Amino acid sequence: MTAKRLERSVDPRPKTGIVHLGLGAFFRAFGVPAISDAMAASGGDWGILGVSLRSAGIRDALRDQGWAYTAVSMGADRETSRVIEALNHVLVAPEDPAAVLRSMEDPSVRLVTLTVTEKGYCHIPATGALDRTHPDIAHDLTSPLPKSAIGFIVHALKSRMYAGTRPFTVMTCDNLPQNGQLVRGLVLEFAEMLDPKLRAWIAENGCFPSTMVDRITPATTADDIVRIADQTGVYDAAPVVHEPFSQWVIEDAFVDNARPDFAAAGVELVRNVSCHEDMKLRMLNGTHSALAYVGYLAGYETISQTVADPVMERFVHSLWAEIIPAVEAPTGVNLDDYASSLFERYANPNIRHRTWQIAMDGSQKLPQRILGTMRDALAAGRETPFLCLAVAAWMFYVRGVDEAGNAIDVRDPLAGELRERAHAANGPDDTVATLLNMRAIFPQDLADRLKEPLTVAARQVWALGVRGAVESTLTNTNNTTERSLNADSKQARL
Repeated sequence: MTAKRLERSVDPRPKTGIVHLGLGAFFRAFGVPAISDAMAASGGDWGILGVSLRSAGIRDALRDQGWAYTAVSMGADRETSRVIEALNHVLVAPEDPAAVLRSMEDPSVRLVTLTVTEKGYCHIPATGALDRTHPDIAHDLTSPLPKSAIGFIVHALKSRMYAGTRPFTVMTCDNLPQNGQLVRGLVLEFAEMLDPKLRAWIAENGCFPSTMVDRITPATTADDIVRIADQTGVYDAAPVVHEPFSQWVIEDAFVDNARPDFAAAGVELVRNVSCHEDMKLRMLNGTHSALAYVGYLAGYETISQTVADPVMERFVHSLWAEIIPAVEAPTGVNLDDYASSLFERYANPNIRHRTWQIAMDGSQKLPQRILGTMRDALAAGRETPFLCLAVAAWMFYVRGVDEAGNAIDVRDPLAGELRERAHAANGPDDTVATLLNMRAIFPQDLADRLKEPLTVAARQVWALGVRGAVESTLTNTNNTTERSLNADSKQARL
């Protein structure tokens, strides 16, 4: 059968109250549905104008559908779909940056949200400071038509200040520690360089709520598009697929308290999101990145395939054993139970979350997802052999070749420098030493403390292959635990 093209059914559409920067599958899988539910429950003009900061692909796919699309929830034994119609329009920033600015300057826009990935903030992950050498930042400081997310936000806020308009709330939904405070710092730093008066105005009037978002969203494939069309009888050029689970926690801090009725959509509004954020960033994102590098090098395409390997199943549980002592549980949450639920989600065979996809941009992700946990463990006198294996696997991966010598397409803002350093290194010891000298990733004090355990892990990865290294570390750890228990038992008898 020939499927008809998806068409928008809701009309009139709500007035635009939100501009979203970085309209990828992730926000379309959790944010747009939740905002749609909030409007359905309580009304309000919270229609969304999406902005692609790079390419026209998503705009072109959605335009002939009236900006509607299908969201498909992929459970382990069933799937359900719904059509989402909260998008009003999509702009492509490189084609018309002035139109993006005009949309953000509109007084009816009270909320600007972001999912631009870690690298989209043009910051230095090791310090959280703005990367003033980034070409987009340098451009945005001298041009009235910006390129970066930070540039668009600050230039739009400047126009609103001089027009006597209240600022919009800036709400990031990316996986960054204390993400609201981080973005506030970057915005204020940029504003200070652009216009010191603007910095003071933003600092006094702006709001930057922190958030935690949890929904696994693999990239949509051509096979997904065909399958969904066959099942629904409707052709959608840009559906999203996601797991059934969803959690969105938001710090309740908005300019003039203007926001959709998030609570009606099941969103948690809290005074402080840091515990939720830290738990998810370290326990989910940290193990996701670890499994991505180890799984990819071991020959697994997806996370579910990776954890189906008994060795990798033990690996991820060993990671959680190292991570949990460095995490403060949110009120009412048992971290062991949370880890168990994460494993069930990872094992869902219908969520084809590719290890190669998660492995992207590791230089931006490791400091937040893994290195912070390792720093806390070192301060507490705890060893982290499995987290060290994850970092060592990343160091092997960024060389640009796998264990069989096949080329890897390493997608990372620092890919060139990483590959150059790794290729110039002579073996695992030298690779660890040269990559630990990259200060944008590893602060000096942490690099000094990690050098010895990372070298041990890297030697295993280079000698045994990543799966063999995991298996060897599991055996050694079990033997060490047994010796410790036997020693304790003997001491007790004495």
